[in-house]
Amino acid sequence: MILPFDGAISTFFNRTASKELRAAIQGANRKEILTDSYPYETRMKREEYEETMAALQIELVKFQSWVKDKNARICVVFEGRDAAGKGGSIKRLRENLNPRVARVIALPKPSDRQATQWYFQRYVAHLPAGGEIALFDRSWYNRGVVEHVFDFCTPTQRQNFFQQLPEFEDMLVDEGIQFTKIWLNVGRAEQLRRFLAREKDPLKQWKLSSIDVEGLNRWDKYSEAIAETFKRSHRDNAPWTVIRADDKRRARIAAIRAVLAPIKYDGKNDKIACAPDAKICGGPEIWSD
Repeated sequence: MILPFDGAISTFFNRTASKELRAAIQGANRKEILTDSYPYETRMKREEYEETMAALQIELVKFQSWVKDKNARICVVFEGRDAAGKGGSIKRLRENLNPRVARVIALPKPSDRQATQWYFQRYVAHLPAGGEIALFDRSWYNRGVVEHVFDFCTPTQRQNFFQQLPEFEDMLVDEGIQFTKIWLNVGRAEQLRRFLAREKDPLKQWKLSSIDVEGLNRWDKYSEAIAETFKRSHRDNAPWTVIRADDKRRARIAAIRAVLAPIKYDGKNDKIACAPDAKICGGPEIWSD
């Protein structure tokens, strides 16, 4: 089998990863949680997950009807390290929704023209109109983390971003947009395990990028950038919801509930669309590198 990037993920695992990191992955079965501080030892059982997810899908359809009827505007930002589960969470959130109502925004590298625009400009074009749900698979927070880690922006550009950010997000909230920011947090061993699985799976190899490969050696720089981003962007008007995503099943359920719980839509079942599991979901204080 031809591996993407000449097997760079496997090479990192075999030659660069610490003994502790390799041992954690090699010594665990696929159901076992690798992060010691995670509050559960194994992932959620499939039967419980599927039952809960089925009930949440019904709530999401009710929610969509309310969004359309009330002409509401919903904006959800999904952020997190590579392989944290952003795409999987978004997929489960919108799989039974009308794609004309619930749109996924995953923007590519900016064009030469976009690179000369006001930084927030290309994101503004994708904000929801009445009766729409906009789901950002990565967002303007690229500048706070990824662009900084890989020197894709200057320190001045990043400083300008953080200075303008509060007012930008305040305008969204003041405009009446229901705005949710979700950060999916994954441990280092779990991230590497997911990368290795992707590398070997022909159906998932497309998910790997050069950024993933190069980022393996920049874990600490990512951590510093993430911590600073939380410090400068977690505010009462636009708080972060941090979800510990070492268990994809629990994380997907928590992400959907983080969107549904704060909103009083018609026919809501409060027992299903309840607050996320507090053991794995909270503010930046539960984030860990």
